[in-house]
Amino acid sequence: MRRCVNIGNNVSAVIEPQVMQQVCMSEHNMALSCTHVQSAWELTDADSCYPCALRDLEHPPQRLYGIGNADVLQKPCISIIGARDATPYGKSLAQLAGRISAECGLTVVSGGAKGCDYAALRAALHAQGNICIVSGCGADKIYPSSSKDIFEEAKSGRGCVVALETWGSSPKRYAFPKRNKIIAALSRVLIICEANHKSGTMSTAETAVQLNRMLYACPGSIFSPLSNGTNALIANGAAIITSEKDLEERISLDFNSLRLTCESPKPHLGAIMSALFANPMRADDLAQQLDEQIITILSTLGDFEAQGLVKRLIDGRFSPTSQAYLYYGKKSEDSL
Repeated sequence: MRRCVNIGNNVSAVIEPQVMQQVCMSEHNMALSCTHVQSAWELTDADSCYPCALRDLEHPPQRLYGIGNADVLQKPCISIIGARDATPYGKSLAQLAGRISAECGLTVVSGGAKGCDYAALRAALHAQGNICIVSGCGADKIYPSSSKDIFEEAKSGRGCVVALETWGSSPKRYAFPKRNKIIAALSRVLIICEANHKSGTMSTAETAVQLNRMLYACPGSIFSPLSNGTNALIANGAAIITSEKDLEERISLDFNSLRLTCESPKPHLGAIMSALFANPMRADDLAQQLDEQIITILSTLGDFEAQGLVKRLIDGRFSPTSQAYLYYGKKSEDSL
């Protein structure tokens, strides 16, 4: 039975019996929605609103703790995950996937971590979509603190935060593998934007395969450690996502959902940006590859940095920013 309690900004570690007298859902009104702002609720595996998809797990959780609008779990869900220390390329893929999924009317599910998780959820909210954050601690906690804005928006009714851990629980290492199984199970499709071969992202993908969920994976450079996981998934049969149109078509087929937006024409790339989209490079390597004077390359890169199109990585290479990936969409062969 779903138990719903109105709360303020925080939830106590234990819901006291006198608080539970404020239950807003009884046997005769169980069909009512629990959509109060900052409302805490619990779903048991006997509740009619318990997500059916979780029953595919070998050991479905007996109880879910949540804050926000539980009804978003009844909509078609798509999970989007990736590396925490994502590259601008990985974050851009997550933003693209989150935006398109929201525009297709899907609830975007992720873990709320920095990197790809945050990028996907933030983009879904920006596209006026619904999100579900599956937390590795208590649903009343915010972890990591850098993701506070999306947690607050989810709790306010733009989605929900759900957890397996009880109220007030701090993040524990053992909780995250369990959390990852929920992310994999909740959705019909799991999108992996960027991942190292040995990572929590890949363990989530393994669970999705075991549950017969569909995997979408975004290819990356064979020289990038954060792409060897996604490239391996593609080699083993995951659906490859090569463009915005490709992702939209896959979602349309797998969810029978159309995206009603107008696509604006993409601007063309110059030689330097084309080279950087192919592979982040140092200025001297760019000059040699493009047969240009180093001073010309440095001057152009300076202009691109000022425009927010490229960023200098810690190893001295230049890489397109997330803004550049989303702005251009794809490479072009035009010259500067």
